[in-house]
Amino acid sequence: MNRMRVRPAVVTMLFSLAATALAAWSFWGVYQSAAFVVMLGGTLLLGGAIAVLGAVFRWPSIVIALLVVVVFLGAGVQLAVPGQASTGGLLPTWPGFVDLVQATWLSWKQLVTISLPVGSYQALLVPAFILTLLSIVVSASIGLRARHGELGAIPPMVLLLAGVLLGSATAPVPLWLSLTLLAVLLAWTMWLRWQRRSEAIRSLAEQSGMAVESPRERRFVGARTVAGAAVILVVAGVAGTAASVLLPAHNDRQVVRTAVEQPFDPRAYPSPLSGFRAYLEPAKAEEPMLTVRGIPADRRIRIATLDTYDGVTYSVGTDDVTSASGSFTRMPYRLDQPRAGGTAYRLDVTVRGYTGPWVPGSGQLEQVTFAGSDASDLTDSFFYNDVTGTAAVTRGLRAGDSYTLDTVVKPQFTGDQLAKTTPGSAEVPKPTVVPDELQQTLQKYTAGVTGTGARLAAALKGLAENGYISHGIAPDEPPSRSGHGADRITELLTDIPMLGDQEQYAVTAALMARQLGFPARVVIGFVAPEVTAAGQSATLTGSDVSAWIEVQTRQSGWVTVDPTPPVRPVPPKKPDQPTQISRPQTNVQPPVDDTPTQREEPPQAQVDTSDQQPPNPVLDTILGVLVIVGWVLLVLAVLAAPFLAVIGAKWRRRTLRRSAPTALERISGGWREFADAALDHGYDPPPAATRREMATTIGGSRAAALAGVADRAVFSPTAPSPAEADSVWRAVDDLRHALAKRETRWKRFVAAISLRSLGYRGWGTNRKKGRP
Repeated sequence: MNRMRVRPAVVTMLFSLAATALAAWSFWGVYQSAAFVVMLGGTLLLGGAIAVLGAVFRWPSIVIALLVVVVFLGAGVQLAVPGQASTGGLLPTWPGFVDLVQATWLSWKQLVTISLPVGSYQALLVPAFILTLLSIVVSASIGLRARHGELGAIPPMVLLLAGVLLGSATAPVPLWLSLTLLAVLLAWTMWLRWQRRSEAIRSLAEQSGMAVESPRERRFVGARTVAGAAVILVVAGVAGTAASVLLPAHNDRQVVRTAVEQPFDPRAYPSPLSGFRAYLEPAKAEEPMLTVRGIPADRRIRIATLDTYDGVTYSVGTDDVTSASGSFTRMPYRLDQPRAGGTAYRLDVTVRGYTGPWVPGSGQLEQVTFAGSDASDLTDSFFYNDVTGTAAVTRGLRAGDSYTLDTVVKPQFTGDQLAKTTPGSAEVPKPTVVPDELQQTLQKYTAGVTGTGARLAAALKGLAENGYISHGIAPDEPPSRSGHGADRITELLTDIPMLGDQEQYAVTAALMARQLGFPARVVIGFVAPEVTAAGQSATLTGSDVSAWIEVQTRQSGWVTVDPTPPVRPVPPKKPDQPTQISRPQTNVQPPVDDTPTQREEPPQAQVDTSDQQPPNPVLDTILGVLVIVGWVLLVLAVLAAPFLAVIGAKWRRRTLRRSAPTALERISGGWREFADAALDHGYDPPPAATRREMATTIGGSRAAALAGVADRAVFSPTAPSPAEADSVWRAVDDLRHALAKRETRWKRFVAAISLRSLGYRGWGTNRKKGRP
């Protein structure tokens, strides 16, 4: 390359590298690690080197493709699978090479079925590595070698789109990133057009031996081009911001990971709460289930969190209800959990008699590490739901498996703490069945209590005071039926004394919390025995099984609450107190009449049905139509803004030309207006064409006559009169209408919004040289 070609090549490479780097940064939300930054920098350098070498030596595309494959295989392990690189990450290993090749087609689905961010976990950097390498090679090669280098902007745009599609369903690509990439691509396009224009003018000047364009005109054209690009950026930024503010998305973002079927479906397994009593059977009650070291302060080890109640079972999602707790994804190397209000723990768990897909743990998981001969299989089949903190392995846990959990555990809430809270805003599936007896019992427990937190604390206190524990298994225990369906909850609340175990009390407490407005869910797990020294291990048996609830508060988020009544002797059931028969008699007595009237004042139903005017269907219909029309007009205005900006710029240009201060400038401006209209209609004049050459390109005697009038006005020693300028503009209007009549409506619209005349300056007035 000579000196004149080195500078454009350098600028082209800088634009291509900047655009590709910005587009690839859309993957930051997926990885969020230093390994991604290293991969991005190394890939840009290697891909840019391939493009430069191909441009210098004019290699064909097949050679470029082979070089891309060589770089992928030679540097892929170091950049995309850094965990398998040796010698400080400088040399690949055979296992890393195998992972790299397999990840070429396997890592794509793995990437969209795993929790974010993934860091450099396994070979999940390979998709970003492949896309970035292809983007920089194709973009830079087009910019350096193609006739229309603007096409080099397409690969970065495709890369940005890939980052959006493969990214998070909740965190969109930042607006600043999209606008910055748009600015870089616009600047690149303008610079390429400026280069071609400068080369054409330089070539014309060398052929004619005279200056074709003055420095002032060159600066004017450059300033106008930059101003036009700035207007486009401002319109795009304002439109994007307005759309995000005025038209917020009410649904989750639809990306690839939301459309891909997750490989672990918790609804394929029975609810773990249904097997609660099985842990208490004599065969399992004393059988060791887990050995745990590093037990948290609340001594609770979760099996699973359940948030969907259909009147039969409490489960993790259902076929009819979409639940956030039902979405399990593969977990990468680590999750960053907020430590606010929580304590970090490390649990070492050894599985003994426990079996099943659910992985016992505690709090919000940060990292899991499996040990033993099956560690690799367990790691590959591990799935996690960060909403509920529930983990599972599709392979299933068996005796002898062991793992280490790094978690963040919040302390358990007491009744006094709960009384000072208010409900949170988490979305939890609404129970499809709520027993009537639960509503009545809740009103009884909360009568005269104000405040949602205080009412929930009063309801839990009522359960603790009136409830008794019985599993109904041991011979000396009173009969107590298992299950937690609506009929069993009704039986629990109507029997005297109230008799059940953690299974029924946790479901009852969760339903009461839901009725009071608190998001609530049930947790089944184990309560470990107290340990005498820090770091001491404890063995959990089947009799340690328990169930509790979690409620979300606005002040502290999700907190653990234990609604289980204390263990105490169960009083004998009195056969002479049938509750269903005595209820009508108590309603007649005045003391009992007072209580229902007091209870009926605070119910939610009366609050929700406050006195309101009956709706007017006609007015509601009119308002609905007006709202729809308003939004439609707003959307149309946003979409039409760029086109209206182009049309407005052309109208202003035509007005300035028509109202120029002198007749000569008005005639010259009239010719330029006609030539610009012809250019917008698709006519392509020769570079730096004269007026007569331009008229010949368009065709027709009237165009030639207008060119002659403009030439006479420019070259004549006598200044033209205002009447001649008016005559020229009337001819220009007639010729513009004639050009429009030749085209269809669609082509006339395309000509009206065309940008060709706003950037083209193949003709310009140069009185000294006599060139148009």
